[in-house]
Amino acid sequence: MSYRVAANLVLGSDGSSTLKGSSAGLSFAADRERFHQLRKEFGAILIGGNTARNEPYQKTPVPLIVLSRQGLPDRLSSNPLATSWDLPLRDAVAKATLQHGDLLIEAGPALVRAALADGLLTDFYLTISEQIGGENPVDPAHLTAGWSEISRETVSGGLFLHYRLAPSHD
Repeated sequence: MSYRVAANLVLGSDGSSTLKGSSAGLSFAADRERFHQLRKEFGAILIGGNTARNEPYQKTPVPLIVLSRQGLPDRLSSNPLATSWDLPLRDAVAKATLQHGDLLIEAGPALVRAALADGLLTDFYLTISEQIGGENPVDPAHLTAGWSEISRETVSGGLFLHYRLAPSHD
């Protein structure tokens, strides 16, 4: 059985991936609405340790898997659906899809880049916020190289992009 594995990432219009240490500062109302809608389509969410330490994941609608050698951060102890795995990304994705079906990766650029490079994703959702002046810049063109844009929607506060891997022409 084949499962859907997608990543969701928000960037500022200058490529920043955080604002004051968190991606939440780059988000906006329509992005949060879309973010919560996307979560309903997946059986579990996978995040990295840095995301777990810096983003608000105390409550999730589906199981939350934190990929970290340091275990579950104290701030997530109130989330009964949260667990921590010390596994390589490829193994974690395989285990998560086996246990939960479709998987949504809500992580920072490092984990998203790794998932893209390892060919683990079927879909990539990228939000470009109107925010600027953040930290940890990322080149969206580099992230989406080799991917086909499926949809583009301009909304108040930013742009929603949906990508799928471009078909191979071997």
